[in-house]
Amino acid sequence: MPCLSARAAETVSVPAAPAAEGPPSAAEQGLQALWARQQELLTGAEKGGRDFDEENFRTQMQDLANDYDAYLKKYPDYAPAYAAYGLMLGKISMRRQSVVMLLKANELFSLEAEKDKVHSPAFLRNWATVKNQLGNFVAEEGKPVEAVTYFLDAIDLTPNEPLYHYQLGTLLTEARDDFLKSDQWTRPALDKAMQAAFQKAAELAPGRIEFGYRYAQSFEDLAVPDWDGALKAWAALEEKATSDFDRQTMRLQAANILVKQQKYDPARVLLDTVTVEQLQKEKQKLVALLAAGTATPDGPTGPPAGAPAAAAK
Repeated sequence: MPCLSARAAETVSVPAAPAAEGPPSAAEQGLQALWARQQELLTGAEKGGRDFDEENFRTQMQDLANDYDAYLKKYPDYAPAYAAYGLMLGKISMRRQSVVMLLKANELFSLEAEKDKVHSPAFLRNWATVKNQLGNFVAEEGKPVEAVTYFLDAIDLTPNEPLYHYQLGTLLTEARDDFLKSDQWTRPALDKAMQAAFQKAAELAPGRIEFGYRYAQSFEDLAVPDWDGALKAWAALEEKATSDFDRQTMRLQAANILVKQQKYDPARVLLDTVTVEQLQKEKQKLVALLAAGTATPDGPTGPPAGAPAAAAK
């Protein structure tokens, strides 16, 4: 299946200040130092620029990997270190090695959870990050039915992380046929879970217009599209929009639905308000349908060029 369009924040919480019961342990201090180097190197690489020295970056990343290896020999049972190292390896395309580290982190987190039933928010966030990243890897290997367990586990650990809900909705949509073939899901159950996931993401992050955008689109993904529900969702999203481009994008989506419903007069009214230059190509597709007096499923159901992105990686 295609890579998921949303990635949860790939971060591991490393204690930055002494805990109430005393100063950070030697293991925590060592991981803090490794994590700081890791973030500095990866941030510099993402920025790039003319002054970016790729050979020097490779050398420093190799040194960091060597230091992680030495650290794990000293602290072989410290789950956050395996998580941090695994995420780093994934960032530099060492996929197989990353999975090995993340699986080890998942095992250690699980063992720790069995010992103590009360855990800090950092523990839960770290474990959820590991679960989510493993889910990404499994999904990208074409095993969505296996991947969904990891995503559901991540949500159970940190239910207020919107990106995990978005990730789940994306997986259920993109791999719908795989889930139905597994005989573990029915189409009604799949539709309900998919839409609930997108709705939860939008509710948890009302300021992220891309989450609301995908929730509004989800009404069209149902086995029996809920056009009236979609119109309400686009109208609600338009009220939250902060730019003319975003507002007119929502109107364009609503007009597309009205054309499909053969409600041509209301569609014309909406289209007359779409004046942003970047939206004119999509607008003209609908104008052509109106002129022909026919409705077709081939209208601009996806976001026009420049519309809000699905989600940030």
